[in-house]
Amino acid sequence: MPAAPATSRHPVGKQAAATPAPGAPAPGTPAPGTLFVVATPIGNLADLSPRALDTLKGAAAICAEDTRHTRQLLAHFGLERPLLALHEHNEAEVSERLVARLLAGDSLALVSDAGTPLVSDPGFRLVRAAREAGIRVSPVPGASALVAALSVAGLPSDRFVFEGFLPVKASARRERLAQLASETRTLIFYESAHRIAETLADAVDAFGAQRPAVIARELTKLFETVLDGPLAVLREQVETDANQRRGEFVLLVQGVGDETEAKLIEGRRLYSKLCEHLPPSAAAKLAADLSGAPRKALYGHGD
Repeated sequence: MPAAPATSRHPVGKQAAATPAPGAPAPGTPAPGTLFVVATPIGNLADLSPRALDTLKGAAAICAEDTRHTRQLLAHFGLERPLLALHEHNEAEVSERLVARLLAGDSLALVSDAGTPLVSDPGFRLVRAAREAGIRVSPVPGASALVAALSVAGLPSDRFVFEGFLPVKASARRERLAQLASETRTLIFYESAHRIAETLADAVDAFGAQRPAVIARELTKLFETVLDGPLAVLREQVETDANQRRGEFVLLVQGVGDETEAKLIEGRRLYSKLCEHLPPSAAAKLAADLSGAPRKALYGHGD
């Protein structure tokens, strides 16, 4: 005799409650919003993408580095959205409140004054806090000064390192440049108008007068210029032409092309530092061990 069919545990017309997926909001809780990281133009307003414009239109609010600057950008496109200040001085304080809004279902846009947020701009703390809370963080890509400069520089672009802004204090800036002198990748820096001449002078001292370099100034703007040549030549051009000391700058420096030369540069830097505390012979041996440069090529260098 066949077994009787199993009866349902649920009355007819009712379905078993679905088990929530891991990480899903509890029943009755709104789904979290999305934090959109939106790139904005670095100069030419026509570079704002249609997707970026739609994202800004649809956001519940826009987190801006400088609300006055972003308000002008929105006005150009006929937009009015609530703006929330998020900058280096308040980011740690306001991130918790913004994450709470995202968890409550609001989608927010994050912008900087120009270019891609977080690249030498605020936003890191908010993005990290949002991700730790399980909130979706989505990029809306666009302009980036460092990538734009690299694309037109004519320097090796397969491997590069972005250093952002160098230290303001001269001693710290020179120390950082000395540490980078043996770098084989193309180096990219941001610099301001009132420090570009000093930075170029320090770069000549650290990398040598003949190291190939490029200065990209005011990219995508009316007075855009891209100068290339040996560092010493670029320094002279900037020092003798006041127009080349105006605006915003990206400085690109070609890396050391030869690994042997890179080891020698690093070895000499280490030897110079170690000689402040050790006898020259001991300093040369240790610097050689650390850098891979020949000890004989280091001993007595700079004496």
